[in-house]
Amino acid sequence: MKSYSRSLFLPLLSLLLGCSKPPPGKGQGEVSATPDNAVRFKVETVASGLEIPWAMAFLPDGRMLVTERPGRIRIVENGTLRPEPIAVIREVEQVGESGLMDLILHPGFARNGFIFISYAYGGDQQQVRVARYHFDGNTLTEPKTLIEGIPAAKNHAGCRLGFGPDGKLYITTGDATKKEQAQDLGTLGGKTLRINDDGTVPSDNPFVGQAGARPEIWSYGHRNSQGICWQPETGLMFQSEHGPSGNDAPGGGDEVNIVERGKNYGWPVVHHRDSRPDMVSPLLEYTPAIAPGGAMFYTGNLFPAFKNNLFFAGLVGECLMRVELNGRTVVKQEKLLHGTYGRIRDVITGPDGAIYFCTSNRDGRGSPAANDDRVLKLVPEK
Repeated sequence: MKSYSRSLFLPLLSLLLGCSKPPPGKGQGEVSATPDNAVRFKVETVASGLEIPWAMAFLPDGRMLVTERPGRIRIVENGTLRPEPIAVIREVEQVGESGLMDLILHPGFARNGFIFISYAYGGDQQQVRVARYHFDGNTLTEPKTLIEGIPAAKNHAGCRLGFGPDGKLYITTGDATKKEQAQDLGTLGGKTLRINDDGTVPSDNPFVGQAGARPEIWSYGHRNSQGICWQPETGLMFQSEHGPSGNDAPGGGDEVNIVERGKNYGWPVVHHRDSRPDMVSPLLEYTPAIAPGGAMFYTGNLFPAFKNNLFFAGLVGECLMRVELNGRTVVKQEKLLHGTYGRIRDVITGPDGAIYFCTSNRDGRGSPAANDDRVLKLVPEK
């Protein structure tokens, strides 16, 4: 009697049984759950065929804006991705990890129509610019540069944007692979910046008037933060940050930090589990690396068990991380969708209460499916 290997037998058995179910992460309406099975949900595709989406934002009318790293801004309306972009930012230069990155709406968007974007530009001397536009419902007009000349490189270019509870615009910047910049208050690299919505500097920033320091700086000692959000109950700013890998130090050291006025978050002097009394240690540290992307606090009503939980995307980690908190204290954390959809770049709460996330499998480091990259959403299993 012939002996057949398990690898040959299982596909044959599936064929004989007429099994046509797609492999995990490739289909529509798949059911998943938290590791303890306490919350069950479906994963549904919102849009597919995107090229490295980096950020998502919902308009008041329910349409979704999505950035693509080469410089395009796309729109999803009535459940369909519009074939042509609403805008192409010609100045964008995509090199390595950089390109068109974040997009957010002004808190008063319904009144003023302002949209803010961050992107890399500048050729061999790559830098990051943050600009404001007016969105008239179909196109972007009235471009205004708010801040530029932020150090960048093909890696560690930041750059997340967020409006804080104080109405100020916060900007995360990377160290542009020159780690000494993170401790230098004379440069914008490796920092959190804080400006007004017209690009001026608030007078109460911590380093205003200090000789040799850039007045836009809010915090420093960062390596490459790519997630920023505020805890609803406390107003505290949380950031997800890429730790040192490769030649910098042993792999890992990714962080979640509570970021506060004028504080030093240590890079490159301390990292991983190192600490110093004059530098802030991370709330959470991840070794091996998870490569955290966008972050948000869930504020919807579809998932009561997730209310006010911190979520952040995992690129190398290929997951959504969920962190349950009690103020500054971590109660519990777990991985959702681990290894199912590949690299995940951003996550937001939708106006319908669903949890939306986008993949980053076409960024040169992933294994894209035929319909990648995608925007997907979690909805409760009925």
